[in-house]
Amino acid sequence: MAGMDKLVKKHLPRSAACAADIRPKELTLMLTFVSVFGLALQGCHSEKASTGAVIEFTKIPPAAQGGQERVDAIAGRVIGARPGQRIVIYARSGPWWVQPLADNPFTPIQADAKWSTTTHLGYEYAALLVEPGYHPPPNMDAPPTAGGPVVAVIISKGSGSLPPNPTKPLSFSAYDWVVRTVAADAGGVSSPYDADNAWTDASGAMHLRISGKSGKWTCAQVVLTRSLGYGTYVIVTRDTSHLEPAVVLAMETYDEWAGDQNYREMGIEIGRWGDRSAPHNARYDVQPFYAAGNVVSFTAPSGTLTHTLRWESGRATFETVRGPALNGGGPVVSRHAFVSGIAPPGKERFQFTLYLVTSDKNPLQKETEVVVEKFEYLP
Repeated sequence: MAGMDKLVKKHLPRSAACAADIRPKELTLMLTFVSVFGLALQGCHSEKASTGAVIEFTKIPPAAQGGQERVDAIAGRVIGARPGQRIVIYARSGPWWVQPLADNPFTPIQADAKWSTTTHLGYEYAALLVEPGYHPPPNMDAPPTAGGPVVAVIISKGSGSLPPNPTKPLSFSAYDWVVRTVAADAGGVSSPYDADNAWTDASGAMHLRISGKSGKWTCAQVVLTRSLGYGTYVIVTRDTSHLEPAVVLAMETYDEWAGDQNYREMGIEIGRWGDRSAPHNARYDVQPFYAAGNVVSFTAPSGTLTHTLRWESGRATFETVRGPALNGGGPVVSRHAFVSGIAPPGKERFQFTLYLVTSDKNPLQKETEVVVEKFEYLP
């Protein structure tokens, strides 16, 4: 599920839930360094530079999907820090996200060498001891490591776990799906989700909607309950040419556990990402999107379209044709095959997400709805 700089200002991990009142156990995890390797201790591992500085965790939040409402305290202390050095926290929920916000990433070290801050929840947590000139990226796919302005790093899994986020079941095209009911990150910005924004009608078609509720827009996400792996994914959508510039419809695979495989994220996205003057309104992409050749844009015309993804070993082939062409046929609108960096199957799920991107010039003006007539999978 796209754009960084301004979009990451309101930082959130990709998945989210309401705040829980479960108190995590306090852990004291001491970091040891031998030669050039960090030793694992109670789920932690660490790296430090030649300065000899060491970070400890004294309180670690539980392991859980993060989000706007899911926050907790994280704390520790530093041995051997120099004046001006600070702590930067990252939480992993999908990518690693800087905490507590992208525009507030630094945690001071107190006179007694202790530090503490709030963090959105994640499955793992990292604390970095950094020099004064360090500029932390808002997110990263790989775990942070020591080196340069990063003096030392400690990483730990969350202490215990919380129940999974609440979802609403949905049956569509003879498959079982779940509808997201709580906030998540999409397009680098917080997207509140509402279970009422996804449903099926009497004909069996699935409706996804962005609606106004309590003075804010709420989005829609529907996720398949199981992995399908290699094969052909076929999606029939009704007219999507009416989407405002700030709206994006993403139809893609995603594996939140597979950061080392770029989350097995690839799919078809319809939208202009906030830019009304963009020459195209659709694209095929595989992650990482910033790598050369991983995004291919095209113009999706009005009317019913059939989008196809053929996923096989080392290859992902996309095609869009006019009409409800579940059995082939229909004029071809666009076609492209990616043959580099295609991950094998894992725990990915196919998902539909109708979300907003931040756009000062072209903010959303009215409620938006799209209709997906059919989803089909062929091994």
